[in-house]
Amino acid sequence: MAQILVKDLSISVSNRELLSHAALHLVESRHYVLVGRNGTGKSTLLKAIADGLIPGIPWSTRILLLGQTERSGVEDDLGKLTLDDETVLQHVIKSDRVRERYMKEAKILSEAVENVTDPLAPVKAYRKIENERRAVQLKQAHRVAERRSGARGKQARMELIKLEEQFVESKARLDQDEREINPTQLSEETQAAADMLSSVYAFLELMFASEAEAKARKVLLGLGFKEDKIDKPISQLSGGWKTRCDLACALCQYADVLLLDEPTNFLDLPSIIWLQDYISNLEGTTVLITTHDRDFGDAVAEELIVLRNQTLEKFRGHLSLYERERHNRARYLSKMKEAQEKQKKHMEKSVANNFKAARDRGDDKKLKQAASRKKKLDERMGLEVGLKGGRFKLNRDLAGYHNKNRADIEVPDFDPPVWLRFPSQPPDLRFPGALVSLEQVSFAYPGHSKVPILTDIDLTIHPGARVGLVGLNGSGKTTLVSLIMGSGGDAVGGLVPTKGTITRHARAKFGRFSQQSIEELTAIASSRPRLTALSHLMEVAGHEMAEKEARQVLASLGLQGSPAADVPLALLSGGQKVRVALAKVLWSPPQLLVLDEVTTHLDGDTIFGLVRTLREYDGALLVVTHDRFFMRTVVEGESPDKLAPGVRGGEDAPEEDDDDDAASDGSATVARAGTVYRLARGHLTTLGLSPAAAPPH
Repeated sequence: MAQILVKDLSISVSNRELLSHAALHLVESRHYVLVGRNGTGKSTLLKAIADGLIPGIPWSTRILLLGQTERSGVEDDLGKLTLDDETVLQHVIKSDRVRERYMKEAKILSEAVENVTDPLAPVKAYRKIENERRAVQLKQAHRVAERRSGARGKQARMELIKLEEQFVESKARLDQDEREINPTQLSEETQAAADMLSSVYAFLELMFASEAEAKARKVLLGLGFKEDKIDKPISQLSGGWKTRCDLACALCQYADVLLLDEPTNFLDLPSIIWLQDYISNLEGTTVLITTHDRDFGDAVAEELIVLRNQTLEKFRGHLSLYERERHNRARYLSKMKEAQEKQKKHMEKSVANNFKAARDRGDDKKLKQAASRKKKLDERMGLEVGLKGGRFKLNRDLAGYHNKNRADIEVPDFDPPVWLRFPSQPPDLRFPGALVSLEQVSFAYPGHSKVPILTDIDLTIHPGARVGLVGLNGSGKTTLVSLIMGSGGDAVGGLVPTKGTITRHARAKFGRFSQQSIEELTAIASSRPRLTALSHLMEVAGHEMAEKEARQVLASLGLQGSPAADVPLALLSGGQKVRVALAKVLWSPPQLLVLDEVTTHLDGDTIFGLVRTLREYDGALLVVTHDRFFMRTVVEGESPDKLAPGVRGGEDAPEEDDDDDAASDGSATVARAGTVYRLARGHLTTLGLSPAAAPPH
């Protein structure tokens, strides 16, 4: 593959236009990150590329989309394994359909060539493989002919007719009676079988097929699989680990273009860091990634593709740099435009005075001078710098016919910022004290007392505290959160410690968002197809919430109008379900809000809006996340405007020398420095100290 260049690209889904006359340009071996808000069509674009629905991409280009790595149509002649018996390692190795096809062909041909009892074996093997290859080519040609029209369509149909004739001929040779094969055919096709076998071996060697097992094992270990889990049946994996296995399948296959849609979902921080290093060092493959993890995207992006306003905009660099430069350019051009407007008003007033004075005196010479100044007025207004930042030159920077000598100053426009609003002040507790305190807490699941999940945990969370929790998947983070939530009637978790004591404030209310919250919504929606977000929230709140209030709560979290009241819950996107789950927790704000991987289904702008709102939340926060940007801004107190400048856009964005904790609208964004804890091998250790973690004086 040299490159992909598609001009005038338009994509529509259900009469909704996602792309309109856009240009898609992918350079060979370059790594791209595709960004855009939820619902703009990022995943749709990736799937259209992978499914061959975009004309102009050569059919010889091998494109692989994460999630499309399952085997299909390839008989497992080598192992005769069922899905229940197949190990994780075997599944990853066999997911490479091209390698498996060549391995199968090599096995058939080598056995035929080495068969000394049947001289026709090589001929039969050669004809069988040739016919199978013709069938694959014919299927691809049908897909091309169906999607092309005009001159290209006519050429595609001619190719299709030729391939149909070749397939009929190869099928006839395959079905030919053995007694009708003459010595000349026997000699020629026996040699052809030997040549085909040599070619297959060459392809396998180029693909490093012999190293497939070692590579698969390396990738699985990098993605967090333990040695013993790699050799266990894939049927024993949970949903999250199966997602990791799919990612391993994609990384272990050769592809000209690798498409990864949110590859960091269900990965812990060490696996995310391993993946970003793996992709950064990947050579010979064009990579196109969508991700909500800002730090991961910045680490792997060589170029950025921004899907916005139904077009694709390219930028050489990563998202944070793009936002910073776009923000600075908007600020620079805004000041230039404002200065020119003042200058123009002054010059217009001066010209008007000159006209008036010339007319009053009847001075034709002064009148001509005033007219000349008025003519030059428009020539001086406009962009003062050239395309490359130097002095403006008419013949270089404004080619073609124009009615003025300078280009207009066009200030980059920004999408309106995402605002998520919910009550930030929980009810007063009436008397002081810690919200929850764990002293020497240990926990082991029944039947596993010799291998405790948690050992001697000490943790105290005070009102208003900011606490972060990180650790490998399976290290016990969810178990610890469930212990904190308690076993009360309204608690989510319901675990009690094996040893130690947990003390909770008598009047404190705890609220929890977790990945299971989305799964629960999905299950409820599947059992009740007509249930909407509005009706579900009103059911959860009971008599305490009227319809108007429920609408306001959903709207404040970005879900309003038809999606809230009319669209069934089952048809909402992942990001919209996150908003519903948050509304269920936040309509009555808790004193302790637990957020477990809340960013998984949200786009970057929505995450930024959530960060901004959480920084103003007066209740305590317990954050479990692998998103480094989210942890640094919500728990550690770093300014999101410094880490992601220009996200709010245009005039709303803060000045670069503004105070970290000052919002652009004049309202203070409280930046409380919190404590981040690491959970490993059952023990809790502090990664960062926090004034907020200590009791208030």
